[in-house]
Amino acid sequence: MALHCGIIGIKGSGKTTLFNSLSGIKAETSKYSEKANIGIIKVPDNRLYELEKFQKTEKIVHATVNLVDIPGLLTGTGSTDNTQKFLNDVRNCDALIHVVRCFDNPLNPHPNGSVNPIRDVENIEIELQARDIESIEKKIQRLEKHVKGGNKELKAHLDALIHIKSQLENFVSIRNLNLKDIEREAIADLFLLTAKPVLYVANVDSNSVANGNNYSKSLSEYLKSRNESCLLIAAELEAEIAELESIEDRMMFLADAGLNEPGVNRLLQMAYKMLNLITFFTVGPKEIKAWTIREGTKAPQAAGVIHSDLEKGFIRAEVMKYNDFVTLGGEHACKEKGKFYIEGKNYVVQDGDILHIRFNV
Repeated sequence: MALHCGIIGIKGSGKTTLFNSLSGIKAETSKYSEKANIGIIKVPDNRLYELEKFQKTEKIVHATVNLVDIPGLLTGTGSTDNTQKFLNDVRNCDALIHVVRCFDNPLNPHPNGSVNPIRDVENIEIELQARDIESIEKKIQRLEKHVKGGNKELKAHLDALIHIKSQLENFVSIRNLNLKDIEREAIADLFLLTAKPVLYVANVDSNSVANGNNYSKSLSEYLKSRNESCLLIAAELEAEIAELESIEDRMMFLADAGLNEPGVNRLLQMAYKMLNLITFFTVGPKEIKAWTIREGTKAPQAAGVIHSDLEKGFIRAEVMKYNDFVTLGGEHACKEKGKFYIEGKNYVVQDGDILHIRFNV
């Protein structure tokens, strides 16, 4: 399963610059575009190259993320077309990366006249909350007819929707609510926008990437009050690093900025953690490949990520642990040391597992 992630932010926040550094696509950043930019990016994972040391292979295949650079919301313009397009693009994403402007640049004036990260976050959040309220109101109207007609089973769903709507009207997003099971059931078919996980990125200037600035600190304090956090990234710096072909040059560039690794690597790692995603591997002479699944996935369903036939005809999974494989020195050594496991349909795949699926067609 590929993660479908949308990058959002107001016009001039630097989200397209961040998209370019992640995807390697050189999308236009100097002027506003109403069209979304789409890229497929490789998820950095050094474990793939460690595995290759013990299993020579023709190619290495990283897990991927589908990335959508959603056109920036033009706040305060009254543009309903822009807002509608923005909301539709958001609805199609599994998770959101919200790039928040935390830098000054006279050559790139803020569309609202001043840099204020908290205001920018709230403007977008209010748009999403308003659309969720509309969706819930429509379902409330439908349920009220059934409840008046004597359907007592739907009364609990109706009460749940009314409660959630009141929270949204108080500017509390769904992902920040401690929902009861009945409330989750009531909204399950609505695919609400504020229920989507959001990873906030404080986009700072290159001089502030190590310790932040007043803008990023105010944003961090604000998000902390909502039990959320933000990642410091200098999108322009990341874009410059992405242009360098030599790994040595990239590491020198990072060291000069006071960083150990590109911020985009940490961003993807946080996105995986936020969505409870893990990685398993298949290892062989043709390819070593990383696969993405949700935490708690059982072996047959993990096999289905590779190919549907593997899930349908699943017999067993042959499992090695990543640490055993690289510490002991490969598959043969794992077998000799009793670290080669045969698992059935109820086995829950763990992060870093190396799987070989036995199946019949």
